[in-house]
Amino acid sequence: MEMKRTKTPERALSDLMTACAKSEKATSDARRLLARWGVESRAAEEIVDRLVEMKFIDDRRYAEAYVREKTRLSRWGVRKIREGLRAKRIAEEIVDEALGEADARTMGRKLDELLRRKAKTVKASNDFERKGKLLRYGMGLGFDYEEIAGAIDRLAEEERTGDE
Repeated sequence: MEMKRTKTPERALSDLMTACAKSEKATSDARRLLARWGVESRAAEEIVDRLVEMKFIDDRRYAEAYVREKTRLSRWGVRKIREGLRAKRIAEEIVDEALGEADARTMGRKLDELLRRKAKTVKASNDFERKGKLLRYGMGLGFDYEEIAGAIDRLAEEERTGDE
């Protein structure tokens, strides 16, 4: 069994300040690191409180950055982003606020673009099978069924009329 390396609370605070200065961290990330470093739980909570007080950690700021990154770079849908933030134990009202900042039209255009690109590579013997594969792809990205179905219908109309 691997021995847990322990850090003094002072060293842990310093290391976390450095980590937080490099990239956004959620309070759950800080707690997980402190536990991995073997910092006693009471001292760990004091460290987290101090980092929040000093604005090194801010779950609202973390959630906003997470939403921006996942919508722009990873091109995730709302459902997948929400689940990712829940996994980080971000409060539901903070998640709702951060997702409220996401532009639904931009996300819809990205879904259309992703499905258009995917449709070119999907191998299916009929339209029903193709639609099923595109639906599963969109669901995997975290979009709602209704959004995906609408995007697939728009794509099918584009293909019928020759628009793009």
